Formats: sequence, C-alpha cells, structure tokens
Amino acid sequence: MAEWSLVVPHRDITTSRGRHVFGSPRVPGVLDYAGHEFPSSAAMPWRITPLGAITMILDFAAPARSLPLSPVLGLRDRPLLVSQAGPARGITVALTPPAAHALFGLPLRLLANASVSSTDLLGRDADLLTEQLASTPGWTARFALLDDFLLPRILSGPALPRPVRAAWHRLTAGPARVDAVAAEIGWTRQHLTVRFREQIGLSPRTVGRIARLHRAVSLLPSARSWAELAIRCGYADQSHLNRDFRSLTGCTPTEYVTG
Repeated sequence: MAEWSLVVPHRDITTSRGRHVFGSPRVPGVLDYAGHEFPSSAAMPWRITPLGAITMILDFAAPARSLPLSPVLGLRDRPLLVSQAGPARGITVALTPPAAHALFGLPLRLLANASVSSTDLLGRDADLLTEQLASTPGWTARFALLDDFLLPRILSGPALPRPVRAAWHRLTAGPARVDAVAAEIGWTRQHLTVRFREQIGLSPRTVGRIARLHRAVSLLPSARSWAELAIRCGYADQSHLNRDFRSLTGCTPTEYVTG
C-alpha cells in the first residue's frame, strides 16, 4: 500500500477548481508535500476517506471551513465531512505515524479522529513557519524550507517503540492477520492491540482495513470485476469488500466510481 492516499468522491474532484503542486520530501517519514491554490467558491461539502497518514495543512489563506486554522488531522476510522468556502492557499504535509510522533512528541491516540491546530502542537514555530512559507516565492523553495524545518525535529524527536513500528509497517505492507503480526514481534494479540492503539491511535485491525481499502482503490482501474478485486486485495468475497467500502468511505464501490 501507498502509506499516503487521499480518497474523495470523484464528483468532488471534478467540480472543484484549483491547482495542486507536489513535492518530494527529503525527510524520513514525510511522505508528500502538496501545495494548493483554490479560488473563491461557494460552500462545498467534501467527504474524505480515512487516510494512511497524519496530515498537517499549513494555511497561507484559510477558507471558511469546519476545521481549525492550519489543522493537523490524525488517523481516522470513519469518513471526515468538511464544508469549505472561499479562497484557499497552503501546503499539506503527509506524515507516517513514526514521523508524526517524533514531530509532535505525543501519543497519537490524542489525535485519532480529531483535528487540532498546528499551533497547539508546535507552538509559535508553526505560525512562523507558515508566515515564512507564504512569503517565500515558488513552490520548490517552499518545499526546501519545509525540509529544513522538519528534518532536525523528526530526527531528534521521540521514537515509537520498535515493536509498534514493526507492526505498523507489517500491517500496511500487505494483508496480515493481527495475531500473526503479534507473534512476529513477540507480543500477545491483546498486548499489541493496547500498545498499538495508544501509540498509533487506531487498533491494528482498523489500520489493516484502511490499508486494504487503499489497495483496492489503487487497483480499481485494472480490475475486471468487483469479485476479482476483492480476492486480489484479501477480502473474503465481494460482499466483504462492499461492507468495508461503505463503512470507511460512506458509499458503495459503485457509487464511488460513478460519483
């Protein structure tokens, strides 16, 4: 699985107007930079599927929306509904849980299914960084500035326990049973679930479900049928795929594709 995936209904993408510019971070555990510029618009609802990353949005110009200014979005086990209106400019930073833990220095259960202002987590540094990014000309220079800000903080920040990191990588790399992962790292399933939820924010089973969903979405263009897609991604059958898809995205696979 790609550890960073954004899944929104197709109609939301096609009806939105704006520009995205992507950068490749040079910082371990930082998956992506995405600069965005959206013109003013009427209120538009967005439904965002649970992601395989913690995201930090640094607002140069913040729209009117149902999120804090420059929000950090933790891992989720349900769709996020956001209403947004007006112009928007900024950068989204996608972080793996180990990188987010190092950067923010707190158990990620405190961010699960939540949105918190980056200022609440990073203090005045977040405001200064956003001001510097907004005044820096060009996206390439902005991405380099982000590298310089994040690299020393993530390298010197607290590390997740090694077994939790190993479990995260195993669960997101491909289909894996939680009891098998627990055995690999030398813990009981119950102990893994408790420690994993504390440090990551979601249960191991839920992280595996989200990873499997993103694999399914990435393979949609090459799938010959829903039944074939279900088997390729480790679902028991097509109905299992449909249930997971509806639970995590709020729509069926067919509704997602047709938008």
